[in-house]
Amino acid sequence: MRLTKPLCAVVTAGFLVAATGSAMAQKKYDTGATDTEIKIGNIIPYSGPASAYGVVGKAMEGYFKKVNDDGGINGRKVKFISYDDAYSPPKAVEQTRKLVESDEVLLVFGALGTPSNSAIHKYMNAKKTPHLFLATGATKWNDPKSFPWTMGWLPSYQSEARIYAKYLLKEKPNAKVAVLYQNDDFGKDYLKGVQDGLGDKKSMIIAEESYELSEPTIDSHIVKLKTLNPDVLLIFTTPKFGAQTIKKVGELAWKPVMIISNVSASTATVMKPAGFDNAQGVISAAYAKDTSDPQWDNDPGMKEYKAFLAKYVPEANVADSSALTGYNMAQTMAVVLKQCGDNLTRENVMKQAASIGGIQQGGLLPGVLIKTGEADFAPIEQLQLMRFKGERWELFGEVQDGEASSVKR
Repeated sequence: MRLTKPLCAVVTAGFLVAATGSAMAQKKYDTGATDTEIKIGNIIPYSGPASAYGVVGKAMEGYFKKVNDDGGINGRKVKFISYDDAYSPPKAVEQTRKLVESDEVLLVFGALGTPSNSAIHKYMNAKKTPHLFLATGATKWNDPKSFPWTMGWLPSYQSEARIYAKYLLKEKPNAKVAVLYQNDDFGKDYLKGVQDGLGDKKSMIIAEESYELSEPTIDSHIVKLKTLNPDVLLIFTTPKFGAQTIKKVGELAWKPVMIISNVSASTATVMKPAGFDNAQGVISAAYAKDTSDPQWDNDPGMKEYKAFLAKYVPEANVADSSALTGYNMAQTMAVVLKQCGDNLTRENVMKQAASIGGIQQGGLLPGVLIKTGEADFAPIEQLQLMRFKGERWELFGEVQDGEASSVKR
């Protein structure tokens, strides 16, 4: 912990007062925090194969502008420093080192993508710098014993996939299932979740087809899977490839039940480019409200979000769920920083992040709470199934917990 001389004097005085049975509030800071400012670092793919997620960073930036306009957090303004990593692990390492060692941020927040976060995972923990609320649902982020400085935010991909498996076992118990997945930790997490969820019936899976992120198109993979004539196609992809898949399936006049990962369920960046006609009946799962769903038209949380977007991120498409993701994540980060009070040490930031008692944020579905504990670093563990109809998603069923064991034991 780094203290300025005036603060050392205050601390000394505090100890003297405490010795007489009284208590005195102390201000404690680590690198990246002062009486007037909190520096937060971030990496997002503003370019490259996952550039559709760039709006996540723009929404985060807009939210902290709003926070500053409203007076900051405990009187301190947030300086949000966001760099483009192009969804490239080597670039992610370079940009993160810059944030930690040159910009001297207090913490890195909202870094997006399983490959990028995997590349900086050990570095952040070696530096004992909070690696907080990652925009990825890889199960390994919930491992407080081995990686106490890393915490995810999105629901676990394995938990989400288990919910899809539950649906298939109930509604399509005799189906032949094909899985299309990205050949990295992101895709493999989804694949494992489905396999575990199907349990003794995982023989329902007749094909597991992977693709590389570097491929310009995955049309050939879709053509190959169609020849096997599966009844269900599980699409565990990032947005660009999700849109390609749904569009190609339509072009082939193929009619499998399609289930797509939540991270690729954006109406604006996936369903519309794929073609609304092709997207009819596609199933996914949600933990956040859908801005295009009229049931939320008079919802206070949605009204607040739309007003925020219009003022701070006017270039964003209101139907793009990724923008809402950035907004929701930034809200959680702001709550943690507020809980820190005047103790803005990295250790206390992690302590507060692991002490969220169950928050119902305005952009999340009713019943989906932000909750963490020292032994459980998964802030969100509930989702609800939804089906695409017309030009929007419709929720069905109840909010469910994905029964994935997310901590390595």
